[in-house]
Amino acid sequence: MSWGSELWDQFDNLEKHTQWGIEYLEKYTKFVKERSEIETNYAKQIRNLSKKYQPKKNSREEEESKYTFCRAFLTTLNELNDYAGQHEVIAENLTAQIISELSRYLQEIKAERKSHFHDGRKAQQHIESSWKQLESCKRRFERDCKEADRAQQYFEKMDADINVTKADVEKRSSHKARQQAQMRHQMAADSKGDYSAFLQKFNQEQNEHYFTVIPNIFQKLQDMEERRIERLGVCMKTFADVDRQVLPIVGKCLDGMTKAAESIEPKTDSKQVVESYKSGFEPPGDVEFEDYGQAMKRAVSETSLSKEGKEKPPGKSKGKLWPFIKNKNKLSLKLITLNSHVRNLIEGSGPEDFSHLPPEQRRKKLQGKLDELNRDIQKEMDQRDALTKMKDVYVKNPQMGDPASVDPRLSEISQTIEKLQLEVQKFEGWLAEVEERMPSKSDTQRRSIYETQNNTAVSNNCAQDRESPDGSYTEEQNSETQVKANINPAPNPPTSTTPEFDDEFDDEETLPTIGTCKALYPFEGHNEGTIAVAEGELLYVIEEDKGDGWTRVRRNEDEEGYVPTSYVEVFLETNAKGAMTYI
Repeated sequence: MSWGSELWDQFDNLEKHTQWGIEYLEKYTKFVKERSEIETNYAKQIRNLSKKYQPKKNSREEEESKYTFCRAFLTTLNELNDYAGQHEVIAENLTAQIISELSRYLQEIKAERKSHFHDGRKAQQHIESSWKQLESCKRRFERDCKEADRAQQYFEKMDADINVTKADVEKRSSHKARQQAQMRHQMAADSKGDYSAFLQKFNQEQNEHYFTVIPNIFQKLQDMEERRIERLGVCMKTFADVDRQVLPIVGKCLDGMTKAAESIEPKTDSKQVVESYKSGFEPPGDVEFEDYGQAMKRAVSETSLSKEGKEKPPGKSKGKLWPFIKNKNKLSLKLITLNSHVRNLIEGSGPEDFSHLPPEQRRKKLQGKLDELNRDIQKEMDQRDALTKMKDVYVKNPQMGDPASVDPRLSEISQTIEKLQLEVQKFEGWLAEVEERMPSKSDTQRRSIYETQNNTAVSNNCAQDRESPDGSYTEEQNSETQVKANINPAPNPPTSTTPEFDDEFDDEETLPTIGTCKALYPFEGHNEGTIAVAEGELLYVIEEDKGDGWTRVRRNEDEEGYVPTSYVEVFLETNAKGAMTYI
């Protein structure tokens, strides 16, 4: 149905309707713009969220990357960041494909509508002006007709009046009245002709106005309105397509999150905890049986540095139940030291050779450093090979470049490789040293058998004159004096000790030596109850490792404490420990 034929008299309503259509298009444009802003803000918030929970650039990042659940979460954050990018794409496409297009189209349609209604008003004004002219001609024709009738009536009256005087006849001659009447009739005839001609003209213009001009204008408005509606439909389809276009990538992001979640391996992560925190120390051995039913005495050697003539009452022996009951300070010492090892491992602090770490962790750190150095060497060698090829090309084609220009860089790379290789040799030496010092499975089994034999010896010889710190006994009295002759002079003992250390050792006899040891590594001994030793230093062993990773040693009569067993090489006396020597 055509607006021109059906709505020829609805000019004002069509003007209102088309204006409402444009306003509706503006409303939809505003809706899409707000949706685009929502997508932009959402993408920004998602990106900020992903950035907030990304691992920080520190040593903890390397620690977290070892666990599958941490790597899965990092993958989820990266996929979420890509997911946010797709919402940015939605916002960009909405702006480019809908908002910008509709804004431009709105300007065009407003101008077009204005032009059409301007033409309609102009045609309306023209027909209204013609109508007014027709009305004017009609009124003039009517007035002339009335004047002609009056003139005719006056002439007839004058001609029929018999009582008029001669003077009146002279003044009002019938001839003059007749002329006036004829003139009025002529004017009326002329007005009639003008009115008839203008009426014919007006009818033609009116017919053209309502059947040609206005229908054409309304048809243009109808076409404009249909294009507006069609454009709105296209934009609505585009609105859905913009979302549909990113669905494959969004699906890949979600699939990546799902795959990351499925890659989590609890068993692997629990094993990684062992790899990360394994110290290499052996667990404490069994607590030895102490028979308090018989008198326990210590024989005092004439050459011993222990206090003469002093016997310990039964049940007063200290240090026998450590680290569980009596020596709480030693247990605290162990925990503090082990926690320090773990903390140093995590924070990456300490000397270059990682000597502050437990043996197992030190070995892993050294191996990791070697792998890193080898990667750096391979990278430098790849650069050297590339530069060598470039130099060969320059030699064969001098116009491409000067071969000598590559030499400084090649020399620099060669020096770097030499430095890295020296570093590799240094770390390989430290690694070999650690692996050599670490106990093998056969050593562990041998020590376990050896400790079982010692426990048996304790239960059978509890009445002997001298008791060793771990429950074994020996009759050797002058071993300390014999060994001292072979030990290098030790540094002066500290002038004071901590109150806890004094409480632990002051109320018991000086323990006899059961062997000697040599320090394999330096140990600072900052913690309570420990003693600092230098690498290669020889010390007396007064209490062997009971499975907790610590050995009690003495430097001289007044200076003794604990050192990590893995830091020393222990030589037990023959008659005290069955001629057993271990590291």
